[in-house]
Amino acid sequence: MPSFDVVSKTDLHEVTNAVDQANREITSRFDFKGTNARVELAKEVITIAAPTDFQLKQVDEIFRNKLAKRAVDIRSLKYNDMDNKLNEAKQTIQVKQGIDTETAKKIVKFIKDTQLKVQAAIQGEQIRVTGKKRDDLQEVITRLRTAPLDIPLQYMNFRD
Repeated sequence: MPSFDVVSKTDLHEVTNAVDQANREITSRFDFKGTNARVELAKEVITIAAPTDFQLKQVDEIFRNKLAKRAVDIRSLKYNDMDNKLNEAKQTIQVKQGIDTETAKKIVKFIKDTQLKVQAAIQGEQIRVTGKKRDDLQEVITRLRTAPLDIPLQYMNFRD
């Protein structure tokens, strides 16, 4: 039976490249000269730091632009609260990998509500969709692309 997997993965190599490009732009910009503004990446946690919260927002905008140019979906980032200290403002950003169970249940319910003859099963951090007809599976992919979800989805391992 034909099947495919629905996954949500972020290319960490592209995120690393975006961090490097953002840091290069920050060091060359005149309004950040002499400040300790920076973007750091440690595994799947990004830390943005700047002297003031206004500059922190500017650094974040630079970083988001670099991510967009590298085709990394912004929806795969989870922003934590801003930590504003006396001489520095920091914000941590979590890079989301995989589909959590709550979102996976929403996706399975969405697929079942389409009334197509397919089955969806949660397998860890991905969802396997199987059906008898290839056209039904392609219709599921089309409908998932237009679904109002807050995570980016990729469709892998399409097999006949």
